[in-house]
Amino acid sequence: MSYRVDTNLLKELKEYGDVNIEACFNCGNCTAICPLTDDSHPFPRNMIRLVQMGLKDRLLQSVDPWLCYYCGECSETCPKKAEPAEAMMSIRRWMIAEYDQSGHGAKFYKSESAVLKASLLYALIPLVLLLIYHVVTGFTNIVTDRVAVNTFAPVLWVWAIVLIDFALLGKRLITNALHMFRLVMSPNESAEKIPLAVYIQELKTLVIHTLTQKRWLDCGEDHKRWFKHLLLISGYGIMLVLVVGLLFWFQTDNIYPLYHPLRWLGYYATVVLLIFSGEAIVSRFRKREEIHRFSQPSDWLFPVFLFVGTLTGILVHIFRYAGWPLPTYIIYTIHVMIMIAMLDTEVGIGKWTHFIYRPFAVYLDAVKARALEQQSVPDLASAGAD
Repeated sequence: MSYRVDTNLLKELKEYGDVNIEACFNCGNCTAICPLTDDSHPFPRNMIRLVQMGLKDRLLQSVDPWLCYYCGECSETCPKKAEPAEAMMSIRRWMIAEYDQSGHGAKFYKSESAVLKASLLYALIPLVLLLIYHVVTGFTNIVTDRVAVNTFAPVLWVWAIVLIDFALLGKRLITNALHMFRLVMSPNESAEKIPLAVYIQELKTLVIHTLTQKRWLDCGEDHKRWFKHLLLISGYGIMLVLVVGLLFWFQTDNIYPLYHPLRWLGYYATVVLLIFSGEAIVSRFRKREEIHRFSQPSDWLFPVFLFVGTLTGILVHIFRYAGWPLPTYIIYTIHVMIMIAMLDTEVGIGKWTHFIYRPFAVYLDAVKARALEQQSVPDLASAGAD
């Protein structure tokens, strides 16, 4: 199989954050020290070499960048200070943009102003819709003698908009994931097509790694990052279920008792989201940890949106319980604007996408490994018969 050399690949990768990849002379120290590499996946060395040689197609066929969890040990020990860990991160950003055939991913990664404009545009959508609703109703649904959120913003209308937006975002993710699938699996080394049964057999791998990201546990001896990440995702998942699936129950004017499960679910999600998104922001400011020494604007989006969205959600809760109508409505509107801006901007780029592509890459790698294993069994059997 022949591959086309792209002499601009190294230059292009610079736009996604790589800092010193040209300094690498392929000594292999980074691969030797990485706890996640093996004979089949000798990264970061192999990925850096592909970039230096301009083999764009080979790079896109690989899942290796997604098997790296950025512990930073390779950069700490690199004799040429080529920053292999950040090179892997830059390759992941570039891959995300390549998966997105609409071109939005590349535009957002390369332009801070494009991200800002898109975020503001998406944030204005719920504000405009809410203004139209109140203009049509003559502003008679703004109750000021008590807090009435569901009169100010009818839950069924809000839920319908959320579901439509979620469906559009889901379509975008599925389209991008399918493109990733074609890039990784189409040039499969085997001459035979992988049977559907193999994909079904490995679905458990997809589910396990989506829910736990357990491969991270093998990335060094410090498991605190994995545990914090698990708590953060659990809080985000709970909020996603409450908002997308159970908004009619979650957005209510009823004052539930303290023992009500809705309050405890909301409090748990709020605490973990606020603590760990805040910690990520502070760590990026300080730049003391290896993983946060280099940050692209896209790396800030998710923790900042999450922190501000969670904070405004807390204020809505406090104002509602305090019985302050106008502050509740104002903060509610700001909260919805932030959450829509976060989802519609972040789903295509940034850290959010890692939740999708990492486990999917592990799954595809497991499918290819199982297919090769099953193909080798008949070959061995026929060789024994000969």
